[in-house]
Amino acid sequence: MTVKWIEVGSLDDIPSRGARCVNTPEGKIAVFRTAEGQVFAIEDHCPHKGGPLSQGIVHGTSVTCPLHNWVISLETGKAQGADEGMVRTVPTKVENERLFIALGAVVEKAA
Repeated sequence: MTVKWIEVGSLDDIPSRGARCVNTPEGKIAVFRTAEGQVFAIEDHCPHKGGPLSQGIVHGTSVTCPLHNWVISLETGKAQGADEGMVRTVPTKVENERLFIALGAVVEKAA
């Protein structure tokens, strides 16, 4: 499968410890920026009940779902602690302060 990088905006479009939701042909993708400036992208639905992860609280390299407080790793897409489930992660890159996500790349698939 060929990876297609698509530009989703400027790095400054995403606040520190915040997210932006992007509609793609592969579904809604949430793009997160940590307090340390790292950028991650995952599917924008919690594996528990489908809550909008882009509206959750970012802490470290995790996000807490706003519906039922599940904690999801932004690095792996896996639920943390006693919770089980995962969401697909999407590769990201930053070039000249522009932010890109990779469509067509299968990194992790929801179980």
